[in-house]
Amino acid sequence: MTHLGKTLLVANPVAQNGNGAAAAQRAGDELRRLLPEGCFDLVMTEYPLHGKRIAGQATGYDSVVALGGDGLIHEVANGLMSIDEGARPALGVLPMGSGNDYARTLGLSFDLEKSLAQLASASPRPFDLGLCNGEFFVETLSFGLDAAIALDTVERRKRTGKTGTQLFLASGIDMLLHQLKEHRFTAIIDGGEPFCGAMLMFAVQIGPTYGGGFRICPDARTDDGLLDLCIAHPPLGIPKAVFMFLLAKNAHHTGFKQLEFRRAATLSLRFDGQPPAQIDGEPVPAEKYDIAVARKALCVLAP
Repeated sequence: MTHLGKTLLVANPVAQNGNGAAAAQRAGDELRRLLPEGCFDLVMTEYPLHGKRIAGQATGYDSVVALGGDGLIHEVANGLMSIDEGARPALGVLPMGSGNDYARTLGLSFDLEKSLAQLASASPRPFDLGLCNGEFFVETLSFGLDAAIALDTVERRKRTGKTGTQLFLASGIDMLLHQLKEHRFTAIIDGGEPFCGAMLMFAVQIGPTYGGGFRICPDARTDDGLLDLCIAHPPLGIPKAVFMFLLAKNAHHTGFKQLEFRRAATLSLRFDGQPPAQIDGEPVPAEKYDIAVARKALCVLAP
């Protein structure tokens, strides 16, 4: 038995260096076989933010499945959140990106046939979303070094064709050597008193990973109604920063005194100067960031 119901597949045809179109056709063939006649549609994205527009018009569907990377999932989730809750389809995922962090959080295989089988038997569960300046995020929002890495991977993938851990390691080492910069900030957590500090990186997580599987906030959960924060404070030299970066792949970085871990339902951030900033891998420049958790706001098809 499947919980998909009437399903719309939204696919990025250029995902994974152009493999998305063929993957979408294979996935479409399987979903047409699985679902009753007239209960499946496929739309390919054609331009940036097209996935958000498609998903925002998906009333009448039970499920909207994003085939692509975290950027497409981000678009689709934001589109779905524009639909009234009572008519809002569930979000499904077929991972075809470079990082696939949200798929990793859901426990999905990166093999298309296996992830299709997982999707077919998945159940809708209410998941938290992050909200930053009116824009939802499914996995990660970050500032400083980690955002510089996330944004660099987009151009690096186009130049080199690398994906996954190999891509993020190459970018991470490069940015550690050239973008390890201190940024001053003022923060308010859960409406408390403002406090000031300095950071090299500031991660705000719904799920535990970013950057293709780096477990920056290993205890983060998608349904606890809280944002998990990891702040790297200076001073931190390049050799130690590289060492910590490599340890974060397997969540062995949490004991360093330069790292501060906190949880919050709301967070307000201002920076003295604009640091690199990303939301689910996309740029998000602003003067001030008002951040909150939208508790169990979106039903997601999870194994």
